[in-house]
Amino acid sequence: MNANLYALLHDHFAEHADQPCVLIPGGPVIHYDDLDAASARIAHALRAAGCNAGDRVAVQVDKSWEALALYLACLRAGLVYLPLNTGYQTSESANELPYFFGDAEPKVIVCRADTLDAIVGLRPQATVMTLHGESASSLLARAADEPSTLDTVRSKPDDLAAIVYTSGTTGRSKGAMLTHRNLASNALTLVDYWGFTRGDVLLHALPIYHVHGLFVACHCVLLSASRMLWLPKFDAKQVADQLPHATVMMGVPTFYSRLLAEPDFGAAQCRSVRLFISGSAPLLPETFTEFRSRTGQAILERYGMSETGMNTSNPLDGERVCGSVGLPLPGVAVRVVDGDGRPCNAGTVGGIEVRGPNVFAGYWRMPEKTREEFTADGFFKTGDTGEFLPNGYLKIVGRTKDLIITGGLNVYPREIEEKIDALPGVSESAVIGVADADLGEAVTAVVVPKPGESITEATLIAALKSEIASFKVPKRVHFVDELPRNAMGKIEKKVLRQRYAAE
Repeated sequence: MNANLYALLHDHFAEHADQPCVLIPGGPVIHYDDLDAASARIAHALRAAGCNAGDRVAVQVDKSWEALALYLACLRAGLVYLPLNTGYQTSESANELPYFFGDAEPKVIVCRADTLDAIVGLRPQATVMTLHGESASSLLARAADEPSTLDTVRSKPDDLAAIVYTSGTTGRSKGAMLTHRNLASNALTLVDYWGFTRGDVLLHALPIYHVHGLFVACHCVLLSASRMLWLPKFDAKQVADQLPHATVMMGVPTFYSRLLAEPDFGAAQCRSVRLFISGSAPLLPETFTEFRSRTGQAILERYGMSETGMNTSNPLDGERVCGSVGLPLPGVAVRVVDGDGRPCNAGTVGGIEVRGPNVFAGYWRMPEKTREEFTADGFFKTGDTGEFLPNGYLKIVGRTKDLIITGGLNVYPREIEEKIDALPGVSESAVIGVADADLGEAVTAVVVPKPGESITEATLIAALKSEIASFKVPKRVHFVDELPRNAMGKIEKKVLRQRYAAE
């Protein structure tokens, strides 16, 4: 049996190859046989450029259906796909792309036209091409005359399919090695758990350089032979206009808060949608509650990461608990442990560990780091902290590295953020630890007020003193217009810690 992920995907959509797959508003309709033919041509072109099974192909391009075909081509040819955030800079001083290229040593790099010359200079050992265009430096131009058929490479379950670099918000990015088994097992589980069928239309406004948009969203569509409305990026008005044509939407919390900011958004646009899914960052209880009030629908929140794909999910049929990421997915073991590795009782915060076929093979060229992050019995230490609720649902409390130790006492930022976010006039907040000569770390809050609201540091601190223990109350409160976020909407607390370190 061929364990290549493309073979699995093809088996599920081959019977419907003449049906639409990618629907581009105002643009072409891409059928499944179009994707199949395009990925074959691109795979041939990559081989002609010198790629052999196991070689890495780094890709930093704008979202397009051809970029999806390039990903599928890499799978088919047994190559290792390396998606890169389009925000990463080419300058040596930024040390983002130079690091990734030096670490992964890609045989081919596919980039945008405006970065071609700079990337050639960064990695002269690689063949560097643009995706689009008509010159010899364009991958699609090279692929145009290649055959439209290709025998998919026979892969073993543990062969690498992709390397995804972690966001690096708490340190140097690491390359998570994802195998064909990792991606296939997670995709099959999600299609079943979330009830995908051929009749579904997924509204796709996510980037495709990330696990969420590339693997979770696209795999669910391809495995169910359904369709997706393909938007180049998230625009609240365009998404609201397209929702009546969709049955499922996947997004990050920012998508939902921006939809709610549209004065005319409500149940009318959501009538055909059976499922709204949120992930990649915590969903504010306020957003969950207001969305349900405005639309009549409860957002399904789930929990995953680059190294594992999805681990838990609120149920499709059943209660979706605000502030919880739901139950462990079938085949995935999740536990919460204390500092000595002993399981915690429900209601006790500890480190989250997971084990299952979805869990990555390790960090690229970091065997010691890989060993550190796995327990003796094979659980991956996620670096997240959380607790199980009495009903078995998991609640994420924060990142282990975000833990604040003040005066020898542990403070979990998420608990305080929830209290702050519930206060009148607060839009959202982030709580960090700032070095303090007396306490070790001083609890510090960074708060975004709602438009037109006036909040003072003194009133906020006074309100919290009646809600939480005194050692958890922020010593300082800073007010900002917005919080720094990475591409997937996660608050970059490292940036905040650096910004306020001087104080």
